[in-house]
Amino acid sequence: MVASIIRARQGRRVTGAVVLALAAALALTSCGASPKAKWHNPGEVGAAGGPLKLAITSPKPKAENVPTSTEIGLKLEDAEKLDVTLTSSSGKMVKGELREDKSAWVPARQLEYGATYRATITAVNKTGGKVTKKTTFTTMSAPGRITGAGFYLFDGQKVGVGMPVVLEFNRPVKDRAAVEKRFFVKSDPPAEGAWHWFNDSQAHYRPKEFWKPGTTLSVRIAIGGFPFGDGWYGKRDRTAENVVVGEDVRIDVANKTKRLTVTKNGETIKTMPVSLGKAKTPSSSGNLVVMGKQSETWFDSSTYGVPVNSADGYRTKVYYAMRLTWGGEFIHAAPWSVADQGRRNVSHGCVNLSTKNARHLFNLARIGTPVTVRNTETRVGKGDGWTGWDMDWETYQSGSALKS
Repeated sequence: MVASIIRARQGRRVTGAVVLALAAALALTSCGASPKAKWHNPGEVGAAGGPLKLAITSPKPKAENVPTSTEIGLKLEDAEKLDVTLTSSSGKMVKGELREDKSAWVPARQLEYGATYRATITAVNKTGGKVTKKTTFTTMSAPGRITGAGFYLFDGQKVGVGMPVVLEFNRPVKDRAAVEKRFFVKSDPPAEGAWHWFNDSQAHYRPKEFWKPGTTLSVRIAIGGFPFGDGWYGKRDRTAENVVVGEDVRIDVANKTKRLTVTKNGETIKTMPVSLGKAKTPSSSGNLVVMGKQSETWFDSSTYGVPVNSADGYRTKVYYAMRLTWGGEFIHAAPWSVADQGRRNVSHGCVNLSTKNARHLFNLARIGTPVTVRNTETRVGKGDGWTGWDMDWETYQSGSALKS
């Protein structure tokens, strides 16, 4: 196939119908251009005018036990076009894309275990000069120790405008920078974005501003076969295609007025009385998002250390619950507190609504819908939920392992 690139930088806006958002100036090719896009022609690499040079730097010729996450490392100069063919011993052709810095060609999928691959790479310059290099390598056998990552997106999912890409690794990640290089996010229309590591096992990606309604996302977390160290390898890639951002629905909860306001595409469509957390168990202020939805569930105080039979204990069936924090704060129906809603705070930290209002809100909101809670006695802790929106953009960007 013919390889081409787009130019993208972390922290800068990129023109084009599809942007490849990679931290630290890493980007791959996208397909389809808007009328305003400034693209290279198919196969163009952007020649500098010097002598044509091409070298395959990795894997080494006839290398064995190569990880199935391998990229074809390149040293490339003055190439206007680049053609890469990667074929397995069984005859399967592997598609791929060139990194923006031209340092490597990245297979579009994890390679097979125990297979021999032949790569043929041809570079052509403006004057028609041509250089071809070939190499073969054999991938490792299937590893005995595999690990993976939790992932909250799936193909065709419809999400709110604040939806982050959330990764939760099963084991601590030692080399965050090497792993982050294998995270690929494409959005159409383009949006500036960045990764942020909350700890050594959790990384989130979000745009600088909320996604525009109608944005389509494609995500590849290319960790299948990746060597994490100590004999551990990634189980498989995590991918999600055609994730669609829905309408711009936002939720604002004001403690002072005890009112919840819902806006849709910038217009207020509903105001509801609420009761928040009482003084002993205040609700958390902050810029949050809906993390999950359950039309009915059980709340049990013993799950966070409060016995059910104690003065503050409970085990209650709850309807129209939407999670805001890992610590157990939800928006949900609370018919028992209707008389208090709009007047005083009586909950254990949740946002209480009448059943009618909770049902209405539940049907409007999606996973990823932004929720702002204001003027309570405490602030949400970093990482207690999907809290990437609760920090300014500069601070958020500083959490990338590839920050420049």
